[in-house]
Amino acid sequence: MSVRRGRLKVFLSYAAGAGKTYRMLEDAQELKKRVDVVIGYFEPHARKDTIEKTEGLEFIPRRTLEYRGSTFEEMDTAAVLSRRPAVCVVDEFAHTNVPGSERAKRWEDVVTLLDAGIDVLTTMNLQHLESLNDQILQITDIRVRETVPDWVIKQADEIVMVDVTPDALINRLKRGVVYEPEKAAKALENFFREQSLAALRELALRQAAHEVEVRHEIPRSNDRLLIYITDEPATAMLVRRARRVADYLRAECFAIHVSDTGDLNSLNRAQREAVERHLNFARHLQIETRILQGQDVPSTLVEFARRERITQIFLMRPRKGQGKSFQSRNLTFDILRLAQNLQVTVVADRSGQRL
Repeated sequence: MSVRRGRLKVFLSYAAGAGKTYRMLEDAQELKKRVDVVIGYFEPHARKDTIEKTEGLEFIPRRTLEYRGSTFEEMDTAAVLSRRPAVCVVDEFAHTNVPGSERAKRWEDVVTLLDAGIDVLTTMNLQHLESLNDQILQITDIRVRETVPDWVIKQADEIVMVDVTPDALINRLKRGVVYEPEKAAKALENFFREQSLAALRELALRQAAHEVEVRHEIPRSNDRLLIYITDEPATAMLVRRARRVADYLRAECFAIHVSDTGDLNSLNRAQREAVERHLNFARHLQIETRILQGQDVPSTLVEFARRERITQIFLMRPRKGQGKSFQSRNLTFDILRLAQNLQVTVVADRSGQRL
């Protein structure tokens, strides 16, 4: 007999202190009146009002791990599975587990609970969404290292946007509601600048609207996207950009590398490792990958595009000062010339710029 998969409800906002955990615990208290609810992981951050919302809810004891001479606590997923509640509350969905944990990411622990038929309430900030990683960097000057693949969020049964104005959030920070004074002062100088918060909030509202559309059974489009994979570091940004466009269009997506031999053996070690890393990253985002054999990269790519009914090709714009910039420009121009009836999107690397 198959087990019903658990339902996932994500409380999403654009910054810490917006009230996601508080709202999640309010939901948990309401659910407790009807079903069995436990807290698998809760991060109090010394917020008195939020801590009070846990009253009467059962906590599953955390698992303790030793790493490099220090002690860490993580959610004990095995204990939650053994306890088998109807609903489990799991704070900070994007958290990276300490090395030695059974799974690398907390979202992977949550998927394990869902597969076992346990419903999960969880929290997440917008900046942890993988496809937005480059946009968050441009807005905040901060590269977010803990990310959640978009396909995981798309599996959520419900997403609740917890909104607060930037002014109100900054006021909370100054009053010490979000962080202790020293940390709050540093946050105001960095991530919590008013201009950055306004841009993040707009991004979050657009994302919430998109998630609503996705859940309304909009049929797939006829669009099919191709991403050209190279060893250039900015390729990861290209993959994120194309994946995001594919999600909005509900289109299929391919990540393609072209080599003389049809594999990566003709590349030197550094190039091979970079291409493998980018192909694995594409697979992580549930993009189909191929390595094509061909002496002429533009012709090979465009032939594949026509054969697979590709409608849009994504390329990196050659960067000034690159040793291979002349060759890259020629490749771009050749693809544009050959793919006259296809849309070709040439993406600039703006990692060094802010919005």
